[in-house]
Amino acid sequence: MPPDDSAPLAAPIAQARRFSRYLSRMLDCNAWLAPQLDTSIAAPLGSDAMAAFIAARQGTDDPALALRPALRKLRTWVLCHLIVRDLACGAPLAEVTETMTTLAELTVRHAHDVLHAALVERYGQPLSPTGWEQELLVIGMGKLGGRELNVSSDIDLIFIYPEDGDTGGRKVISNFEFFERLGKQLIQALAEITEHGQVFRVDMRLRPNGDSGPLVASFDMLENYFITQGREWERYAWIKARVLAGERWHELEQIARPFVFRKYLDFGAINAMRELHAQIRREVSRRDRIHNVKLGPGGIREIEFIAQVFQLIRGGRDSGLQIRPTLKVLGALAERGILSAEAVAELGEAYAFLRRLEHRLQYLDDAQTHDLPASAEDRLLIAQAMSFPDEAGLMETLERHRAAVSRHFDSVFGDPSEEDHSLDATWAQAADPEAVAPVLAGLGYRDAAAAAERLAVIHAGPRYQQMPNNIRSRFDALMPRVLEAAATTPNADETLARCLDLLEAISRRGAYLALLQQYPHAIGRVADLVGASRWAAQYLTRHPILLDELLDVHDPDATPDWVRFRRELARELDALEPDMERQMDVMREQHHAQVFRLLTRDIAGQLTVEKLADHLSALADIMLDLSLPLCWRKIRNRHREDPKFAVISYGKLGGKELGYASDLDIVYLYDDEAPEAPENYCRLAQRTNTWLSSQTAAGQLFDTDLRLRPNGESGLIACSLEAFRKYQLENAWVWEHQALTRARFSAGAPEIGEAFERTRIEILRLPRELDVLRAEVLAMRRKMRDSHAGKSDLFDLKHDRGGLIDVEFMIQYLVLGHAHAHPSLTGNLGNIALLHMAAGLGLIPDGLAAACADSYRTLRALQHRQRLNDRPSRVAPGEVEALRAPVQALWRDVFGE
Repeated sequence: MPPDDSAPLAAPIAQARRFSRYLSRMLDCNAWLAPQLDTSIAAPLGSDAMAAFIAARQGTDDPALALRPALRKLRTWVLCHLIVRDLACGAPLAEVTETMTTLAELTVRHAHDVLHAALVERYGQPLSPTGWEQELLVIGMGKLGGRELNVSSDIDLIFIYPEDGDTGGRKVISNFEFFERLGKQLIQALAEITEHGQVFRVDMRLRPNGDSGPLVASFDMLENYFITQGREWERYAWIKARVLAGERWHELEQIARPFVFRKYLDFGAINAMRELHAQIRREVSRRDRIHNVKLGPGGIREIEFIAQVFQLIRGGRDSGLQIRPTLKVLGALAERGILSAEAVAELGEAYAFLRRLEHRLQYLDDAQTHDLPASAEDRLLIAQAMSFPDEAGLMETLERHRAAVSRHFDSVFGDPSEEDHSLDATWAQAADPEAVAPVLAGLGYRDAAAAAERLAVIHAGPRYQQMPNNIRSRFDALMPRVLEAAATTPNADETLARCLDLLEAISRRGAYLALLQQYPHAIGRVADLVGASRWAAQYLTRHPILLDELLDVHDPDATPDWVRFRRELARELDALEPDMERQMDVMREQHHAQVFRLLTRDIAGQLTVEKLADHLSALADIMLDLSLPLCWRKIRNRHREDPKFAVISYGKLGGKELGYASDLDIVYLYDDEAPEAPENYCRLAQRTNTWLSSQTAAGQLFDTDLRLRPNGESGLIACSLEAFRKYQLENAWVWEHQALTRARFSAGAPEIGEAFERTRIEILRLPRELDVLRAEVLAMRRKMRDSHAGKSDLFDLKHDRGGLIDVEFMIQYLVLGHAHAHPSLTGNLGNIALLHMAAGLGLIPDGLAAACADSYRTLRALQHRQRLNDRPSRVAPGEVEALRAPVQALWRDVFGE
């Protein structure tokens, strides 16, 4: 029926009517609709306007009787409002999806409240065995959960209640029966088709056990289902789960989160979602729906899969990825460098285009369709509704977006192992070393027979033979590529051995195998890294989670931004409060990742030993400083909000010469007159020490050494500042004053750090008899040398005459002997700077000081080289003869020996 010319419609409504037969039908058969639209289309609709619409139609009738017509009329108004706003007023996509989501939320809650009240009146409140009232949690899944609902969508719901029990009314039924009745009535109230239509089609197939499972489930049943039967595709579905009705959603999240988000990097999710996508694609092909903008090639589902697979992979470690809306997830992936900004821009543009096209397909007849129309007339209407003059323009743009989506989808989900490798047959016959050895020799392995024998042992070993089929297939795909990558390194045999150690260590963790399988270029980086350093190979084997760092797109030449790192890690740790176990793991994971980044730059020759030590020392300071407040919060009877407590570092950390595996020599000081202070700060020190040195699932932060505290192992673990000063003035040995030359404030209350520094300078500037001091220092040096005396003909870079400790002892003697006259010597500037300063003050010959500084620098570099390959700090004497000479010459000048 044509519109009545005596009551002309507003221009936007008339414009939108041309592209929506549904809008025309609704206007023709609902006299109230046009005036309602006239008053509303100027602005978006919110929940208040929708609630007012229902309230106006509730009247004095029984709420249950008025429920169905009120909700259906609301849906008619909201959908027609959106059609006009979208087609004629240029409403953004976000407004359309948010309005539809709000409509679904409001109708679900309103229907729930009305129906729940009627059931309670009849049966009483459902109660737990202890008498607590129970509620139904209505969970929105899919686009409803993600606040992305389309205009003619069904809604995916799951019904959960907390505890079993019975109702408290005169007619008693079980909680299960109560909530099952409520769930059935809720579905009918929304999905039943009446003379006013329906509100939403309701899909319950995502509930535990799908159509064969009960309509409602308790918390215990849901948790048991996740543990025993939950499948990979359900993890994907539950990413978007959001409670629409019910207060106990925090408890539900605690049950669902461990199922959805693994604590480790879950690259196995790529294979699972690749298989799920293949199933969907086969189903689409069978139905001849190649032009389905949701499920077809390059469609909406592929964009959602790209976003959500990275949520499954990384969301357990990065809570910032535990979000629902697709575009926001893509933005977060770009921020983290997981996807490039260009890729995210293309995907975002395609997503917006496809969703707008999807809505126009559904506006035609309010049908839940995602297929381009069969008729030429309708395809032209759709093209014009999308602002194209003809179908050809629409299809050209559509194909461009779909091609971009497919390209990015294939880059994420493509299976590199599907391609045959030239060494597949070599690994397949690894049980026959005689057949394999010639192939390995041809690749360049020096001891091909030994390498072939190692492969045979692995192939026949119980670990490989007992692998599940899916993990073994990944292992089989990797081995040929590992053989090839190791062969390209300078020391191929050692590289292969280290790579095989790593593969065996991670072979029970399918996610790490999946990572290397999915990103073959990472295998090459692994081979280069472990081939260059035995220590790096062992570090990677102990912490395989660091394999992810080899995929990171961060600039390898970038200087670490420690201020930003500390800020972001502090924020993450605070968000995990009070989960101490997870906090400890996160600190370890982040520390290992930063060390690994420095290690890769170090091996690439981008860092001097001094710059590396500066970075490692700064990182250690951050870890100490973040540990203190976390540990203080765990002190039950703490007497103040912020502890007046500090960590003082000695030795390598104190001198900012920390190495990869250095212990932390630390002392805990406090300055607090409260009577509870000694006990609380000793507890804090003990807890901090445990926090740092404990082995968790993520490894260890640091080994710590507390023996430099006053009175050593017999002293209190935490010492007051005044007691520390008194001990240093009255009881400390000379070697303890030597140690103080390399001590500094590392973490805690800055005012205590400043007070410590004043005490340190006071002690270092005490006048000393040089002869007495010289005798004490030489006696300590002889004691150390005797304790490290060995029978090796090799030169010990640290302990032998002319080595590193000789340089350190000379500087310590010069500081203790002359700082009272030359205050600048008290600066904790590093040994090389202090050598030059002493020369400038005329305490040692200038030329000899410069030569000794160069030797010290080179000796440290040699020591570092040895440690990178996990070798003792010993080298052939001839390699260091020229380096020892200036050290020994300066020793004679300083000590007269």
